[in-house]
Amino acid sequence: MRRRLVTTFAALIVLVIAGLAVPLGLAYSSHRTGRLLLDRRADATRFAELADQSVREGDLSGLSAEISRYAQLYGAAVRVRDRDGTVLAEAGAITGDDGAATRLALSGRTTEDLPAVTPFGPGTVLIAEPAGRDAQLSGTVLLRAPTDHARRDVGLVWGVLALGALAALACSTLAARGLARWILRPVTELDRTTRALAGGHMQARVGPDVGPSELRRLRERFNAMADAVSAALERQRAFVADASHELRTPLTVLSLRLENLQPHLERAGAAEYEEALAEVDRLAALVEDLLALARVEAGAVVRDVEVVAELRPRLAAWREVFAAKGLTLVTELPESAQVTAVPDAVARIADIALDNAHKFVPAGGTVTVRLDGRVLRIADDGPGLTAAERAEAPGRFWRSGGHANVPGSGLGLAIAAELAGRSGATFELLPNEPRGLAVRLTLPGGDGDGAPRL
Repeated sequence: MRRRLVTTFAALIVLVIAGLAVPLGLAYSSHRTGRLLLDRRADATRFAELADQSVREGDLSGLSAEISRYAQLYGAAVRVRDRDGTVLAEAGAITGDDGAATRLALSGRTTEDLPAVTPFGPGTVLIAEPAGRDAQLSGTVLLRAPTDHARRDVGLVWGVLALGALAALACSTLAARGLARWILRPVTELDRTTRALAGGHMQARVGPDVGPSELRRLRERFNAMADAVSAALERQRAFVADASHELRTPLTVLSLRLENLQPHLERAGAAEYEEALAEVDRLAALVEDLLALARVEAGAVVRDVEVVAELRPRLAAWREVFAAKGLTLVTELPESAQVTAVPDAVARIADIALDNAHKFVPAGGTVTVRLDGRVLRIADDGPGLTAAERAEAPGRFWRSGGHANVPGSGLGLAIAAELAGRSGATFELLPNEPRGLAVRLTLPGGDGDGAPRL
């Protein structure tokens, strides 16, 4: 939009400048042409008087000497004819057809106008002047004069006008850019803030109070809306965190009481008792995941962490768990990798991906964990997910139709995606080749823009 505004302003400025500079340039060209005509016509009139006197006296020597000196001095050409068209005296070469000019002079009229002189031409002008008094014409004088000086003057003035126009255009364009920036500053701030809010930074607000009054009012209303949304989300998160925290104690008590009832159960109720304990455990895990998600959404502060140091002990523990199920865990980690992220976020995301692989990869399968530069990739050769399922999987409480009997709350991948977003990373679910699922976490790089970096 800024480019369109500046382009529109610049186009209007060009039209205004052209509307001023072009008429001025043409007016000066016409003025300089008129001056040239007056100067050269005065010379032609003098030669006409001298020619008339010479014809009457029958002595053309003085006339020839005068026009010769004039032609040498000014680089012009002069031709004097009698009324019958005979050339009486000539200095220089008058090229081109002079018949029309001669007929004009023989009719008793002088040249009244010339073609406009510009830096590009004409190179010479032809002026005709009748010789004689009243109706007694004795001949004609044709004067072809160069226009070098006039063209140079016109070119100089046009150049000054062009430079002035360019300077005015440059200043006006800078002013237009500043005006467009001032007008669009609230819009730019609004775009930046909405992008930050969409990225989960609920504390972001539109910046300084600048721009037109209409956009300043929009800024105030947008910030008020963002405050209301942020407050509502904060109340929701607080409720989830408080509810999850308060549910932990009664669930723990309920689990203990159920375990204390075991000696008093009959054999026929053992199956129901085990199912009840499993449901209590499942509910406790769900509450724990909800509490973890609420804590992540509360906005954990990022700081510099040694991601390899966080991953190694987790992977060592998972290696034993995988071995017990008959799975192979392959790890490819560098010696160290420093990142700016939520502490323990990368390790927790790896835990979630490895937990899912442990649940769904059949015995004999392989899970590979590779940290290559800024990319952490956890791939397995299990059944994987379809493209539609991969798109929906990071949603909260999402469960695949084929995994209904597998324990889980459906919050693991949602927590992983939230942790990645809080760390400035990109979380993706991709197909593994030839089969299986790959979790790719792209850690942010250091560009000096304040974003987390590897």
